[in-house]
Amino acid sequence: MPSQTPTMVALSSPGDKAYEQAVACYNLDAQLDPAHTVIATCATDVINAILTARNLGMGVRAQATGHAAMSASPMHGDLLISTQLDEPVIIDPVALTARISAGTCWSSVVDAAAAHGLIALHGSSGTIGAIGYLLRGGLSFYGRLHGIAANSLRSITIVIATGETIEVSETSVPELFWALRGGGGGYGVVVGVEIQLFPMAHVITGQIAWKASDAAVIATLWRKWTETAPPEATTSLRMLNLPPVSGMLPEVLTSGQILMIDGAISVSTPGDLDAAQQILDDFLEPLRGAIEPIFNSWAVAPPAALPHTHMDPPFPVAVVSDHLVLDYLDDLALGRILDAAGAQSSLLMFELRQLGGRLAEPAIAGGAFDRVRGSFSYFGVGLLATPESRENIVADLAALRGVMSPWSTGFTLPTFAENAAAPQRTLDDAAFARAAVLRANIDPTGIFARDISPVRADS
Repeated sequence: MPSQTPTMVALSSPGDKAYEQAVACYNLDAQLDPAHTVIATCATDVINAILTARNLGMGVRAQATGHAAMSASPMHGDLLISTQLDEPVIIDPVALTARISAGTCWSSVVDAAAAHGLIALHGSSGTIGAIGYLLRGGLSFYGRLHGIAANSLRSITIVIATGETIEVSETSVPELFWALRGGGGGYGVVVGVEIQLFPMAHVITGQIAWKASDAAVIATLWRKWTETAPPEATTSLRMLNLPPVSGMLPEVLTSGQILMIDGAISVSTPGDLDAAQQILDDFLEPLRGAIEPIFNSWAVAPPAALPHTHMDPPFPVAVVSDHLVLDYLDDLALGRILDAAGAQSSLLMFELRQLGGRLAEPAIAGGAFDRVRGSFSYFGVGLLATPESRENIVADLAALRGVMSPWSTGFTLPTFAENAAAPQRTLDDAAFARAAVLRANIDPTGIFARDISPVRADS
């Protein structure tokens, strides 16, 4: 592939306003320190930035919203391209597809699709960058019905090390298309994607909460329900220590540690609403019958409401997190884990997210990461409210990891594995080797060699 003639671009350096904007991260604990930055507002900016980096002998890194910054390796000496392409989401309601440019947040995609009665397999927060989430697999509340979000990718437009822009799909450069879907990156800078959309008339969504002291009874009933839950339903069970945020949360949820179950039930067509209501009743009635909840907001809602269900903060915060994928849990195992979670007072959140359904099924012509092996995804988060809180959070997360380790599958999900120092394994050995060979072929000089997400503990 011939290299293009470099077109120099203006580089920002530490201290410049544009530099600070480019290195900003959603997790305020992340500190990025590239040598220079470029804010790319169009694909041509990306091409010129890559060619400039090649001309200067620099490595290239890329980020959009900065949600995955904690998993990034050090950027000393590199050029960071902040992809903020100024292009609208384009919906094709006949083909059921959406075109998304780099830097687009899920909220924009959700709103554009909702106007046509359609949904994407988006994440739990509207502030997350759509493309980074998709390339890392993506675990949606629609996932048990429709599978890993990366499986919804239909084409990917990428600028490679030579400055060439190529569009890959199942029929065009299929090996690169395979690698880009969960293979860890390091192949170039993705500037756009096309994804499959799905009809969705309504969702039934919300949160139901109890005092933390009720966890043993409620969690056991929830675990039993997950064993036979229909794929239309995806839920998560969480132990929460929510800080009072004026006007954002009901007081009953911020008065001490609570147990919460949230999620969604898909209603693909208006005719599916009665069946979905029955799923909700089968899910909630045993829980409410056992112990009266202190809060319950589950109700029929438009699909555009779903990004608010998980109550992710809409603004950057400083946190420390950990993640595992867990295998089957019986009541004894779940009890031990919840006892440990209830004792970790420094943590903002302990979460078990329901897996299974189509999330566990390999996709036809799927990518490097196209399924989840396991029954539950664990995610633990501590809020760095003070400089002194880090030590307690790290200790509590380590204690939880120790308790859960007997049930760990040994694999992790790319969108949840935010700590680069923690053991991680997204790909098996064969997929890891296949991705590495392709990476070496498409980027022989290694300009993107350090722009790789953790996909194996020794990578």
